Amino acid sequence: MAREKTRRVVFTFHTTTMAMMMEQCARKTGAQGRLIPVPRQISAGCGMAWSAPAEERQGLESLIRENGIEVEGSYELLL
Repeated sequence: MAREKTRRVVFTFHTTTMAMMMEQCARKTGAQGRLIPVPRQISAGCGMAWSAPAEERQGLESLIRENGIEVEGSYELLL
């Protein structure tokens, strides 16, 4: 039985260091989401991205700004 896809916000990063910093800041503040491999819809290369429910986008963008996390891009996808 296939899992139902849901709308997610996905943030990609230039470096693994920034992805790990995002995870650390999210855990400290209780923000939703988790690290995932960058989805194929975004890039065929390897790398890490932060995925969270789409409705969390504004809060996560604030967290990113407040902590100086450098984001490569942000996307909304069905995952």
